[in-house]
Amino acid sequence: MKRIAVVSDIHGNLPALQAVVQDFQRRGVDGVINLGDSLSGPLLPQQTARYLMASGWLHLAGNHERQLLTQGPGQWSAADACAHAQLGAEELAWIATLQPRMALGDDICLCHASPRSDVEYLLDSVEPGGVRLATPAEVAQRLDGVSAALVLCGHTHHPRALRSPAGQLVVNPGSVGLQAYDDERPHFHVIETGSPDARYAIVERGPQGWTAALISVPYEYEPMAALAQRHGLPDWAHALRTGYMPPRAG
Repeated sequence: MKRIAVVSDIHGNLPALQAVVQDFQRRGVDGVINLGDSLSGPLLPQQTARYLMASGWLHLAGNHERQLLTQGPGQWSAADACAHAQLGAEELAWIATLQPRMALGDDICLCHASPRSDVEYLLDSVEPGGVRLATPAEVAQRLDGVSAALVLCGHTHHPRALRSPAGQLVVNPGSVGLQAYDDERPHFHVIETGSPDARYAIVERGPQGWTAALISVPYEYEPMAALAQRHGLPDWAHALRTGYMPPRAG
């Protein structure tokens, strides 16, 4: 494959995914890679799973796929609990076939978060004051000896494309389905894109090597925001509408 659409972190947002698919079909691609965290959330996990299962794409597992399979009531986040309640045996069996990391020959490394962990931020670093762009040394350490010319990662929902110290192109396509979130680990931080648009990337191999385009696609987000609100996750509703997190109480 010379021209590849890369999606990640769909989080059950089927309308956003369908808008992205329409966009990359218009542009033309040779294949599609999904980097995981496909279903977790208060939106349309079962419908999204069935869409993906029929797609013929290459799929990875994210940390939320792992959590859906290995955790249980009282351990799941609210987003995972919402998803698990809607998924059937067929969808869970499909999730169990997915891996968090994969190599496509010697040229491409695929991972949900980083090559060594499904929860490690590869291109961002979290400090007590918030999140920042990772340093070249941090990126090199987290690549853990991977030598592929192209490394594709997701997890942070932060669209980025940078060069490693070794000259590799490292691409995070951003999130198809959720444009802001916060997390308490390892320190409280917020990821925001500032837009409700769905995000994905197209990577292409040319005479000078791999190139990347980070793409933002508008879609009708209000029905998904209203659905998140009905399912008791107002932070999701705000993020879906705005690309920002609401101010913290207190």
